[in-house]
Amino acid sequence: MEQLATVWRDMVLDRDPGADVRDLPGVAVRWAECRFGFWNCVTLTDAGADAGLMEKRLGQAAGIMRSKRHAGFLWVFEDLLDPEARPRLTEAAERAGLVHAFSGTGMAGDLLPVPEPAHPDLSFTRVGTDEHLRAYADLNSRAYGMPLEAGRDGLVGSRLWRTGVHAYLGMRDGVPVTCAGAVEADGRLFVVLVATDPRWERRGYGEAVTRKALYEGARNTGLTRATLHATAAGAPVYPRIGFEPNSPLHFFTLGS
Repeated sequence: MEQLATVWRDMVLDRDPGADVRDLPGVAVRWAECRFGFWNCVTLTDAGADAGLMEKRLGQAAGIMRSKRHAGFLWVFEDLLDPEARPRLTEAAERAGLVHAFSGTGMAGDLLPVPEPAHPDLSFTRVGTDEHLRAYADLNSRAYGMPLEAGRDGLVGSRLWRTGVHAYLGMRDGVPVTCAGAVEADGRLFVVLVATDPRWERRGYGEAVTRKALYEGARNTGLTRATLHATAAGAPVYPRIGFEPNSPLHFFTLGS
């Protein structure tokens, strides 16, 4: 959760220096107010919240989300909740007007450095131009079922992604088919926005480009620990690199 709050602060302020970035009691807001939903984020931050406090925080988070123009996500780290509150999460969220969107898993590991990656189908290009950022954005939009304009609104024009993130495109015959980034945060590398074009899944491309981002990130920073938040679909990739699952993670959106 702290990694999310740290990294997303930089991401949304890069997108909009006037973004809503607040640390409230029990709720962190990282909201760029753009069409790229992942840059519109609220997360619960209490440790050991019981059912009553969880319900209160869900209501506060939903109220913040309703005040915004663009849609976004509430992220809930299950292990921050009291064990008795965890099975009540979905029902409590529904009472607050929230709908479960998808689940994932937090992962971490003391796994760096990794060997220099290679894949027989791919070459790797570091993101450094708006053309690269557009390709990176489009891969994420296709992977997550968003309009292309949404991803581009989140990434194109970013200075941070061209200079501060070890972001790479995996190229097959000169065409971008996969991408991953790693950014330094509080003494760790944090893996961000891994995506593969759905037409090229199940070929090891996502794993290869994630290894590339981690390899270059570790080589340039000397860091040895890495963290990430994986979707359920992407989760099987990361243990092969050395990540170990920790807290289950749930994403909620506002109901209609």
